[in-house]
Amino acid sequence: MPLPPCAPDEVRRVACIGAGVIGGGWVAHFLARGYDVTAWDPAPDAEDKLRRLVDAAWPALERIGLAEGASPDRLTLAATLEDAVADAQFVQESAPEKLELKRGLLAQLDAATPAGVVIASSTSGYPMTDMQTEAADPDRLLVGHPFNPPYLIPLVEVVGGQKTEPAAVEWASRFYKVAGKSVITMERELPGFIANRLQEALWREALHMVAAGEATVKEIDDSITEGPGLRWAFMGPCLTFALAGGEGGMGHMLDHFGPSLKSPWTRLEAPELDEALRTAMVEGCDEAAGTRTIAQLVAERDQGVIDVLRATGRLPQQRTAPIESPAGTASTASTTSTTSTKGDDQ
Repeated sequence: MPLPPCAPDEVRRVACIGAGVIGGGWVAHFLARGYDVTAWDPAPDAEDKLRRLVDAAWPALERIGLAEGASPDRLTLAATLEDAVADAQFVQESAPEKLELKRGLLAQLDAATPAGVVIASSTSGYPMTDMQTEAADPDRLLVGHPFNPPYLIPLVEVVGGQKTEPAAVEWASRFYKVAGKSVITMERELPGFIANRLQEALWREALHMVAAGEATVKEIDDSITEGPGLRWAFMGPCLTFALAGGEGGMGHMLDHFGPSLKSPWTRLEAPELDEALRTAMVEGCDEAAGTRTIAQLVAERDQGVIDVLRATGRLPQQRTAPIESPAGTASTASTTSTTSTKGDDQ
């Protein structure tokens, strides 16, 4: 793999390939951090949808603080994939989660993107080893898995495939940190990565409870937002459980509660997603949403994330601290969340 054409903190233009919910969220994030962004999506209405998404996200981004010069006007929609990446210094791919599509698209991106430029996939579950099979230069392809919405949730999980150069992973991890993300650099591939595997276990159990008539959608959501979710906002499940052991910590907790691991508390196999379960989930969510529209729910979610980040010290209480734009000049807005790399993961 040729050396990247610039250092992570010298990147000025990012290409975002795919402009749906995740791709559009990445566009909003990079724009807010002061980058020039070129986006491409083959859908005929992609530009209108993307600009609406950015407009909807911008008030939240203004509340947490923009880099100097940040503006939606720095977004360009390219006519072709090749045009989108022609002068890109970093590429974020966020196409639909279909393996063959990802393989072909990453091969196209590899052929069109300038030599040495790192290409990251937002895949939510596929290992890069399975996606880089058709690329001529697979050593610069890696996973940069975000959480929705990427413009607010700090986490990005970075991991390469079997043919990815370690230097590309290191470069991408540094770039994401410069771009204001909280980075977990994984040492090895894991289908679904870390956070999605944990999230999926909770989701499957929720589906089982709805399918069996054991709990409603609202009861399940309330059980998290009014219960363990409050702790998880600042302390993960392992340390949370360690505190259940009192002064004895995790050792005492395991000795005391270990036998309950054999209790029938979880059903990790996914339930059959039949029409009855689908209807129950859709109607349950409609009931939980009440009169709130999707746009209102998005605004509520975004404000909630900002409030949690501020309450837990990952955003300043007042917008006084400067944040650095890609050009290295400080603005007078607030910082984004702290970041971490392998060795000090959060």
